[in-house]
Amino acid sequence: MGKKKAADDGAGGARHPDFPLTAQELSELMRTRGEEARQIIDQKYGGTLELCKKLKTSPNTGLTGSEEEADIRRQVYGANVIPPKPPKAFLRLVWEALQDLTLIILEVAAVISLVLSFIHFPDDDDEHKEQEANVEWIESVAIIVSVLVVVFVTAFNDYTKERQFRGLQSKIDTEHKIAAIRNSEVVQVPVKELLVGDICQVKYGDLLPADGIVIQSNDLKVDESSLTGESDHIKKSAQNDPTLLSGTNIMEGSAKMVVIAVGLNSQTGIIFKLLGAAKEKKKEKGAANQSDGNNIPMTQVNGGSSNNPGAAADKAAVAAVAAPGVEEEEGESGTERSVLQAKLTKLAIQIGKAGSIIALLTVVVLVVKFCVVTYAIDGKEWKLNHIQRFVRFVIIGVTVLVVAVPEGLPLAVTLSLAYSVKKMMKDNNLVRHLDACETMGNATAICSDKTGTLTTNRMTCVQTYIGGVHYKSTPAHSDLPPKITSVVSEGVAVNSGYTSQMMPSDKPGELPKQLGNKTECALLGFVNAIGLSFEKIRLEHPEESLHKVYTFNSARKSMSTVIKLPNGVGFRVHTKGASEWVMRSCKFIVGQNAEILTFGEADEHRLIAEVVEPMAKDGLRTIGAAYKDMIFSGKGNPGPNDEVIESEPNWDDEERCLGSMTMLAVFGIEDPVRDEVPAAIRKCQRAGITVRMVTGDNINTARSIARKCGILRESDPDGVGIMEGKDFNQRVRDSGGVVRQTLIDKVWPTLKVLARSSPQDKYILVKGIIDSTVNANREVVAVTGDGTNDGPALKKADVGFAMGITGTDVAKEACDIILTDDNFTSIVKACMWGRNVYDSIAKFLQFQLTVNVVAVVVAFLGACFLGETPLRAVQMLWVNLIMDTLASLALATEPPTEDLLNRKPYGRTKPLISRTMMKNILGQSVYQLTVILVMLFKGADLFDIEDGQKYGALPSVHFTIIFNTFVLMTLFNEINARKIHGERNVFAGIHRNPIFLIIWVGTVVSQVILIEYGSYAFSTLSLTPEQWMWCLLFGVGTLVWQQLVTSIPTRKIPKFMRWGEKVPTDDDIERALGDHGDFNADGTRRGTRHGQILWMRSLTRLQQQENPQHFLEEINWRGGISPSAVSTVQRLSLEDPSLDDHTKSMLRRLSRFSSVGSHGLAVTPAEIERLQRSYVASYSTPLGETIVEEGIVDFVPNDRSVSLDMIDDEPDLRREPSYIHPKPYRPFTSR
Repeated sequence: MGKKKAADDGAGGARHPDFPLTAQELSELMRTRGEEARQIIDQKYGGTLELCKKLKTSPNTGLTGSEEEADIRRQVYGANVIPPKPPKAFLRLVWEALQDLTLIILEVAAVISLVLSFIHFPDDDDEHKEQEANVEWIESVAIIVSVLVVVFVTAFNDYTKERQFRGLQSKIDTEHKIAAIRNSEVVQVPVKELLVGDICQVKYGDLLPADGIVIQSNDLKVDESSLTGESDHIKKSAQNDPTLLSGTNIMEGSAKMVVIAVGLNSQTGIIFKLLGAAKEKKKEKGAANQSDGNNIPMTQVNGGSSNNPGAAADKAAVAAVAAPGVEEEEGESGTERSVLQAKLTKLAIQIGKAGSIIALLTVVVLVVKFCVVTYAIDGKEWKLNHIQRFVRFVIIGVTVLVVAVPEGLPLAVTLSLAYSVKKMMKDNNLVRHLDACETMGNATAICSDKTGTLTTNRMTCVQTYIGGVHYKSTPAHSDLPPKITSVVSEGVAVNSGYTSQMMPSDKPGELPKQLGNKTECALLGFVNAIGLSFEKIRLEHPEESLHKVYTFNSARKSMSTVIKLPNGVGFRVHTKGASEWVMRSCKFIVGQNAEILTFGEADEHRLIAEVVEPMAKDGLRTIGAAYKDMIFSGKGNPGPNDEVIESEPNWDDEERCLGSMTMLAVFGIEDPVRDEVPAAIRKCQRAGITVRMVTGDNINTARSIARKCGILRESDPDGVGIMEGKDFNQRVRDSGGVVRQTLIDKVWPTLKVLARSSPQDKYILVKGIIDSTVNANREVVAVTGDGTNDGPALKKADVGFAMGITGTDVAKEACDIILTDDNFTSIVKACMWGRNVYDSIAKFLQFQLTVNVVAVVVAFLGACFLGETPLRAVQMLWVNLIMDTLASLALATEPPTEDLLNRKPYGRTKPLISRTMMKNILGQSVYQLTVILVMLFKGADLFDIEDGQKYGALPSVHFTIIFNTFVLMTLFNEINARKIHGERNVFAGIHRNPIFLIIWVGTVVSQVILIEYGSYAFSTLSLTPEQWMWCLLFGVGTLVWQQLVTSIPTRKIPKFMRWGEKVPTDDDIERALGDHGDFNADGTRRGTRHGQILWMRSLTRLQQQENPQHFLEEINWRGGISPSAVSTVQRLSLEDPSLDDHTKSMLRRLSRFSSVGSHGLAVTPAEIERLQRSYVASYSTPLGETIVEEGIVDFVPNDRSVSLDMIDDEPDLRREPSYIHPKPYRPFTSR
């Protein structure tokens, strides 16, 4: 508590004796931009270096990294975390599970029955009545206990799932690290451990996890659209615009920055506070007008003083939004359903309706038959004890509904997905969105990168062309002209990221470790291999001394670095990049003996034909290197290839500065194909998945690698299935340059390799395949990516895979699954797990629907012919427990096998219930119904026992045998349900699923105990060994019967008997819900209430947990301005003529999220001025624009209405599908 209080005090503005700057002052500094920020830093703080001194840090050595220092800084400036909403307590989950209407009815009826069982009504007509009255209370208690067991099991499942997903969220959070200088060493620091005063090295592709000030930068450009909505990249430097904001993306260049604000004090943290993400507890609606200590005062948000608690208490707080919940309220619409979930939803609705009708009919038949027999036929008068019978009828009806409604279906989906995700981690797949696991099972196409995915990403320079000589092996530096050697080695050493290094291996005899960019590591390894040292060169040219750096991007296809020549005679520009691109910028080339020769277009073609193409055909990646000296007039001795300048050039004029270069060398870099990749690609092809390679390498290298992998066949002509990005663009665009789907449809079916492609080409290809209607089924496309510019393609793809080792933070945030080993074989495993999810759900469906049909029909026929059901209510609850919870756990945890890859993808129109499954369901139902009905009507004679109907509510051997046989048939049919494709050996692979075996054996043992010792509580009597053998025989008979069912040709089954080909839309599901889809007063659809349909609660819970990345970020909007200690409230409306333009502008912006025009914003008169100033300011700075333009939360409202009535009513929010929009950046981790 002490630390937390100190941290809060520090954040609130109190000064620490060791730190002259408060968190609030630094937060104010980060609200400035451009020249204003630089002036404030210079004038108020004495420059960036003085600012570092005030923060007790050094740009060169950084922080010490000690725990003591970290604790103090966290107390003063806060930690880089946002406290999540505390997890729901187990008892709260129990309470929520108890809210289901069907369970409530069952409990109430059981309680009434229990009370009535203690009231004795004289009835001389029935000899069993007195005995029944003595034991009827046992059944009532058993029902109550059974319901409590179901409730606690449900709550335990929810509690376990919540812990699993929080653990997964923690795992995802810890993956995000940033390079920081600690004690003079560059280390990778998890973002949650980042401190104010840390010196961070940021580079292309990084997502900034904290606010900072630039100390030194190289060609730095930042994408601030997530905060400002500004789509253009912003140039940043210590001289012009030094502020770097959390949540923004480094799009080009690199920089060293000092961290200024973290966690809730950063700009992103402030937005989270405005959205209420830091609230620890959702306030009750009735307390909306009460003071909320978790609200953030406007003065504090806008940098005003908050040291006066009395003043703060008198003023309203801002944006009191409910904390992000673990799950959405049932009254709100969930995220868009996946294909499988949409089909399951519609199926569950239809089964639920059918079950409800049958349950109602059962009650009606029982009541009518009792009344007719008792009052009309027997002529008896009404007696009070008849109430007990009617209550029992209601209990039976509700129990039939409980059995009929497949509430275990969402549980099976959740368990299957959660189990798969956990196991996929071991297969190097870190799943960030659960539905991606299922979607991957239907993938029909994979667009894969080459480097690091299909290849080892262990780059080695094996061929070089230097000084007019093509070396097929690495030369010694003594074999090269000294001038060439010095310039080439200098260019390689300084014109690379200084984070790229070759480090000695931990084990003697192994190759050196490659850290950083693997291509640069190959070039650095070349310098060391010829007998020089790139480290010595870098010591002569430290990173701080580099004059200008043009970092690599997809437009340049190259990287350039400017250094100063000795004695101030001028500058030298080093360039490296794709060989063809570098050649285009060259007018000279270094020939033999370091002779400078002109380099024209014909020379370029000859060099490509004689050097580049032969290297590429050997599968080598070609990198070109060039340089240019720019000599001041009157200084030095300019050569024929040097440019004479009068003054320092304008480095932003890239065409001049990076033109007229001198070609130095061409490096041939080998990146071997992974040994396991060809076999993995063959598996994909056998599984009906087309693998396409999309690479930036030239066409010859791409062709060579594709043939080695098996993407292209050796027999394929050179022009078949492969093209360059330039040709691709020409063929998919019309004369006006517009991409046309009809043109894409002519290209993609035969395209296997796209070389020299840009990220835009990749996006066009992916979008074109997904949107294509060439095939009857829509293509399901998976895409791999590692670069920042791969983000659009990763988001567009059905499943996006990012590289865990080489991938940028932007790519990881845009993807659905992270490949922690960057290996293509892991994608194949993801496909296998995805198919296994679908099959696991199908297995459970096949099992559950069989039990549903048998149990419901037996209950209904028993009501019609006997006036009661042979299966007691408590017995059906036990069957329901077996059928739902235990069976879903057993069947949803089947491990995948390689056989899953021996079939084509199911596709979106694959029936959820195939003809084979329907054959199994109906076949087993016929067998089980026949056995039970024969036992019911002829069992007394067959087994030479008393007819169970004579015993009324008392236990009987007859009905015990029926119950026991039904359960055993169900259990043995659970083994049959493991196979859904007509396999005869239903035991195959059963030993690979210990969970199934444990649950099955445990259920059998429980059944034995329940029969032998259940007595009145479960309406059972002990059976003789002979009776047990008969029950067991009929149970095992299901296995034999299944062989007969399997022998029936599936093609003979009518096609109309399969179900679930069409993918239901939300409108289909709403129509299926019927009256459950009511509307609120504001026109938005009201969600399903508790108990309207039993399965909906679980399905909603599943949909909220399907996305671990958003698990702690979901925002339920609740209220906005919460006035404290005020008596008057007025509403701001756009129609108010007294409002100025600034306030109206603010209201219009907010209206994108709220119905401001009709409802207005509820504020106090004292709030108007500060509200206006704050929000107008926020929308002219990154703070407010975030909410409007991009949004920190995981949804972007479109055309659907969002009601945000600040005080009077709880709002209803229609969420858009979270994965349609850019996936949000989560800059903080959760404690």
